[in-house]
Amino acid sequence: MENSLTESIKLTQLSKGSGCGCKIAPAVLEEILGKSGNREIFPGLLVGNESSDDAAILEIHDGLCLISTTDFFTPIVNNPFDYGRIAAANAISDVYAMGGNPTLALAILGFPVDKLSTEVARQIIAGAKEICKNAGIPLAGGHTIDSQDPIFGLAVNGLVQKENIRKNSTAQNGDLIILTKPIGSGVMSAAHKRGLLSAEDLETVTKIMVRLNKEGSKLGESTDVHAMTDVTGFGLIGHLIEMCEGSSLSAQINVKDIPLIPGVETYINQYIIPDNTYRNWNSFESKVAGVSGPEFISLCDPQTSGGLLVAIQPDKLEQIRSLIKETSSLAEVAVIGRFIPSAEKTVYVQ
Repeated sequence: MENSLTESIKLTQLSKGSGCGCKIAPAVLEEILGKSGNREIFPGLLVGNESSDDAAILEIHDGLCLISTTDFFTPIVNNPFDYGRIAAANAISDVYAMGGNPTLALAILGFPVDKLSTEVARQIIAGAKEICKNAGIPLAGGHTIDSQDPIFGLAVNGLVQKENIRKNSTAQNGDLIILTKPIGSGVMSAAHKRGLLSAEDLETVTKIMVRLNKEGSKLGESTDVHAMTDVTGFGLIGHLIEMCEGSSLSAQINVKDIPLIPGVETYINQYIIPDNTYRNWNSFESKVAGVSGPEFISLCDPQTSGGLLVAIQPDKLEQIRSLIKETSSLAEVAVIGRFIPSAEKTVYVQ
């Protein structure tokens, strides 16, 4: 909820983008990485930037592996405590998305000291510490700079046994596709930035964004889970395409089965749509069939601290559903489609 400190601050007005919506466009990122030099070979590096996975993984000793990731962004809410909580949950999610358990976090803070009081920064850090405590890890240090835009996030390390690593590129033909959080945080953050989001809807979307994807570590232990990633700035369609292309498959999804955050359709009907929703659609449209109207919004909405997108053995749905619910009673278990043999288009929408 907003407090007296944030009534006049409006963190979301201090930067162009918000949350994971401030990511560099997929095509631009591909150009940057593609021209950054040849890939070096490092013994033990099991996952690096040669793929579009969620974190790097290095085998340390006898199958014990280190997961390393970083994620940070500009404010998605005006409340600094909630901003810290959301950014922390979003960064830690990358470890869960690889099937691991987080162990340590470091803070990354860019702060306009000439615009905001140090109390704002203190609340951002306090929010992150709360989430780290919920994840069972210390926020053990970090780095700060004087920046014109507020920027916050974490560098996170985790551990995983080699056999429990779940990449985004190992889906199998026929696998069901499940999603563990509803879609819509991009639309709602755009409404918040414009001062149009109701207090009730702000509370709803914040609760969803600060929920840790703890079920990921348990899913990594299941041999019925073949691939996994989390849904962030490239939207559901972007991260699904990454899974398809990495696995040399296509996917078929039913847009009506995609869960939406309660209240989000109110803002969609008012045409409150983030610019990066259109950016995502422009990047991925040529790889998608079956979209002819506003359904592109839920497919391309840039998520912040979104849910896990999971490929599972099709006859093990109930077992996986029970496993997820045992770990997180608030998690969605929405079946949105399945992987199919590679076809002319990457994703077919029904």
